[in-house]
Amino acid sequence: MLEQSEKNNSKYRYILIGFILLLGLIIFKYTRPYMSGFLGAATLYIIVIGQHRYLTQKLNIKKGLSALLIVLEVLIFILIPLTGIAFLVIDTFSGITINPEAILGQINDFINSLETRLGFNLFTPENLSILPRAGTNILQILGNSVYSFIINVVVILFVLYYMLYSNEDLERAITEILPFKDENKEILIDETRLIIQANAIGIPLMAILQGFFAYMGYLFFGVNSALLYAILTAFATILPLVGTMIIWVPLGIGLLIGGDLVNGIGLLIYGLFIIGGVDNVARFLLQKKLADIHPLITVFGVLIGIPIFGFWGVIFGPLLLSLFILFFNMYRHEYVQGSKAEPRVTTRFKAKQVKIPRYNPIKSKKKKKKNDLESE
Repeated sequence: MLEQSEKNNSKYRYILIGFILLLGLIIFKYTRPYMSGFLGAATLYIIVIGQHRYLTQKLNIKKGLSALLIVLEVLIFILIPLTGIAFLVIDTFSGITINPEAILGQINDFINSLETRLGFNLFTPENLSILPRAGTNILQILGNSVYSFIINVVVILFVLYYMLYSNEDLERAITEILPFKDENKEILIDETRLIIQANAIGIPLMAILQGFFAYMGYLFFGVNSALLYAILTAFATILPLVGTMIIWVPLGIGLLIGGDLVNGIGLLIYGLFIIGGVDNVARFLLQKKLADIHPLITVFGVLIGIPIFGFWGVIFGPLLLSLFILFFNMYRHEYVQGSKAEPRVTTRFKAKQVKIPRYNPIKSKKKKKKNDLESE
């Protein structure tokens, strides 16, 4: 009788798990357009949860009011500036008129002069005709992104508010559902938190640094709309290794096509050694300092994350790859006899150094048990 009851309980358990997975897949399918909003809220939650705990625990402010104040802070200092920059870029591009015939004429003149000096044909007008057509799609792509961007900003605000308001219940639920022992749960939480913080803080800092150096170079070499292209260069930092080249290489070639050989060559050299150097070296040094992230995890994580998560893939791509390696190391550490693998990926030495106050359901549970024993 007891065995039959256990079998029924096991059967009902798997049926319940099946229903949860089925409904989860349905919900995911229809909420995927708003996935950027959920990921953005999760990222901002990691950044501002310390403020929320300070307001509620130290200043005794009610949870609802504290969450509202932090959401307003995020809106004013993060989301509104990002929205303004996005509309500045779109408005600037909307005022640009592209004349394919004029562009082809300049390109042909430049190619003809090179071919005359070199003595053989490099390109033909038919091969180059695709360039202006590609340029005409820029405004259309940006325009289609406006609606999605605004909707996801609203999603970020609502989700972030309720995540902050119910932060203890949320963290307790996540901790309870993780299928690991307590030690590995704490490791996973620390790894996830520090990886997100490293990317969420490091990437904006890199974008500002990259945009500044790019702006100075564009001004010096006489690029029109230098501020706009500096902003675009800053956004291009989300693409590792070759990201900023999509901005300064066409600008340098454009100066060469326009006949300004000195500034064109100078900008290409400046971009290669200065802009490219900041992008390829300082980015990895900064992220490694923040969370000891291996450069290969950052590079391949971004390449994996952007197609899956969009813009937020620069944060959650490296996190996804790091979790894969973390679970692999956990398996080796727990089940492979004689393995020297450590259940860490990026915070092996940082976890003990970085002290960020947070609610820990595991430690709270242990502390409650200890207090109960002492009271007895």
